[in-house]
Amino acid sequence: MDEGQINTLAEALMGSLFVELEASGRHVHVTKEQALTLFGHPLTPERPLSQPGQYLSKERVTVIGPKGRFDRVAVLGPERKRAQVEISLTDARTLGLTPPVRQSGDVSGSPGTLLVGEAGQVELKQGVIAAQRHIHLTPQTAARFGAGDQQRVKLKTYTHRPVVFEDVVVRVSPDFASYAHLDYDEANACGFQKGDLGRILP
Repeated sequence: MDEGQINTLAEALMGSLFVELEASGRHVHVTKEQALTLFGHPLTPERPLSQPGQYLSKERVTVIGPKGRFDRVAVLGPERKRAQVEISLTDARTLGLTPPVRQSGDVSGSPGTLLVGEAGQVELKQGVIAAQRHIHLTPQTAARFGAGDQQRVKLKTYTHRPVVFEDVVVRVSPDFASYAHLDYDEANACGFQKGDLGRILP
């Protein structure tokens, strides 16, 4: 067996046992109409993200809460049907908000905030959440792990400060790339560095 075959076998083995971790910082999703209000034009892609079709835009917003603000917050595209602001619970203390821990898109009853862009501002009546930690899996990867869509699992991190996260939601779609997403509070707690891996525990 040559070196190339060994590397291929090693990558296949790693892929069957581990999922790569990613840390997700505070960011905003907006609608097409809100993008026009905030920036005067649609979102402009800057670079692709790990999930297919998703991108970091060139645009930034200021997020203002009752007690504080964050400037130059990333806006992710493409535009969505509903606005959403994803922050960590530490961020929430700075803003003076108490967001629920929710899956993306589930913003009902969540607090609102003020978004300020270069061309205007948008007041959100709701939409601020702390993202539920989750794992994106393709159907093929999910089958290897024996995990189903919306299943809640434990995730062990192989990081500088290894921890086992409980209540991690599995999300399965052929449109996904396989990554586990933690917010910055969780990533800092386990000593995450880019390229670190996690394993779904039985």
